[in-house]
Amino acid sequence: MRRSIATVCLSGTLEEKLEAAAAAGFDGVELFENDLVGSPLPPSEARRRADDLGLAIDLYQPFRDFEAVPPDVLARNLRRAEAKFAVMEQLGAPMMLVCSNVSPDAIDDDALAAEQLHALAARAAEWGVRVAYEALAWGRHVNEYDHSWRIAQAAGHPALGVCLDSFHILSRGTDLGAIAQIPAEKLFYLQLADAPRLAMDVLQWSRHYRCFPGQGGFDLAGFVQRVLGAGYDGPLSLEVFNDVFRQADPDRTAIDAMRSLVVLEDRLGLTPLPPAAALAGYAFVELGVDAESAPATEALLRSMGFVHVGPHRSKPVQLWEHGDTRIVLNHGAGDDDPEVVAIAVESEDPGRSAERAEALLAPVLERRRDPGEAELAAVAAPDDTSVFFCRTARSDGWLADFVALGADGNRDRGAPVPIRRVDHIALAQPFESFDEAVLFYGAVLGLEPTDSQDLASPDGLVRSRAVASRDGGVRFALNVPALASPLHGQAELQHVAFACDDALAAARAMRDRGVPLLPIPENYYDDLQARIELDPELLAALRELGVLYDRSARGELLHFYTARIGGRVFFEVLERRGAYERYGAVNSPVRMAAQRAAITPVA
Repeated sequence: MRRSIATVCLSGTLEEKLEAAAAAGFDGVELFENDLVGSPLPPSEARRRADDLGLAIDLYQPFRDFEAVPPDVLARNLRRAEAKFAVMEQLGAPMMLVCSNVSPDAIDDDALAAEQLHALAARAAEWGVRVAYEALAWGRHVNEYDHSWRIAQAAGHPALGVCLDSFHILSRGTDLGAIAQIPAEKLFYLQLADAPRLAMDVLQWSRHYRCFPGQGGFDLAGFVQRVLGAGYDGPLSLEVFNDVFRQADPDRTAIDAMRSLVVLEDRLGLTPLPPAAALAGYAFVELGVDAESAPATEALLRSMGFVHVGPHRSKPVQLWEHGDTRIVLNHGAGDDDPEVVAIAVESEDPGRSAERAEALLAPVLERRRDPGEAELAAVAAPDDTSVFFCRTARSDGWLADFVALGADGNRDRGAPVPIRRVDHIALAQPFESFDEAVLFYGAVLGLEPTDSQDLASPDGLVRSRAVASRDGGVRFALNVPALASPLHGQAELQHVAFACDDALAAARAMRDRGVPLLPIPENYYDDLQARIELDPELLAALRELGVLYDRSARGELLHFYTARIGGRVFFEVLERRGAYERYGAVNSPVRMAAQRAAITPVA
């Protein structure tokens, strides 16, 4: 199907919006009236620019507060419409969107609304264009799509049909059964937007919090399936009002928008993607370090029981192992050392994983590779983290690129630390690309998103949303400040969480080996004792070792943290008991406060 995007989704000038839409691969645009009014381009020149870019102008919108008005207002509205039809002729736009009237002066009379819309459609037909009538969720008298259809049906003009907008319909929870009753030839246009589930005024919800399909909580696939089943054959068009998108890079936003449509079409069976290859955990996590941060990072890894296996054959990179858990230190990578610069997942079919990533517009990274070295496919995530697809068990795999050190000089002589694998990775996201990152990691790796949570830190709220494979083998916690701020240290932190079978034993062993563990306030354990009836011996052990605790209906979590390396990275060790599937978010404010206290001495 054709793909279209409303210019209101993107930041920038009209020219920049058109260029971004074309570069992302869209077939057409909905031209938002304000973008044209504020542009120095005459309508004919805007049309030429769109033509040159291979874009059709599918819709001109919005035309507001037209129907169900007194005769004198109708006369003014028809004159206004004639002026817009003249503009549309120059634009080459075949359709105008008319929103249901929101004016307090609108008359609650369906017959009058139908009569006046018939008059508008007759004028439109003279110009060779059509009118799509849309029920706004906050319309004065018409705010349900089936109501708008009854009025359009009563108007009875071939140039008048309806526009179905997913936000206006799904935000109100309207029954979708009536969609099948609308004749295909009257389904003029389809607008798509997702949104998080929020309890707020629908107008504010619509104007500020819409997002692209797959980034919110609506069942867009089910909605679109019904519309297509009714015979709609026009473009899938995105209309998203979002404060963040309006200030973000239009090129990135357009790519994010296109990715959302690709994912949606895959779910609908319209344009199948290469299936996501099965993942079996993490091959490695790569930390960027520099001359200043490398010694402390290496010392921390060694005290946690990791062993330096050896250097890379041709790059300034070291491999550290703890059983099958692997950390790669890249000397000179990253801008804020140390930081997580790359993640490698164990893929059943790395080639298919890379093919799926490319189909989802993930930029493939070029890598320098000397003869005989493993060929690793990698793509760039929205936060510039590199994502590798590996199969470590292959004889010619990436491990062969490292030169093994002699065992005598590299033996771990401390008490063993019972770390088994990487459980999850928490990544800080740029403020403007949080929703993009959720869609990227979910779609490219075939992970399922959870609901977002707002966590209180000393620096302000941190929004967190996890994506995970169904078996929990690959999990990411994506974090961003709830409000854009240049001084939001907690939201900039990254950490790698290691799973173990006994968190208390791990904490004791790491303490004895000199690992700097994050101190937890005594107040936390007093509160824990009041909230949850724990075995006194367990509570005493938690308190002694600085281990935090959470419980769900499915199990328990015991977890603790190291101090930060430099300013950004730290490690977590956790034990999941039973079928506990969460991340201990209830303890995050305590952890963030403790981290802040560790760098801000009490006066």
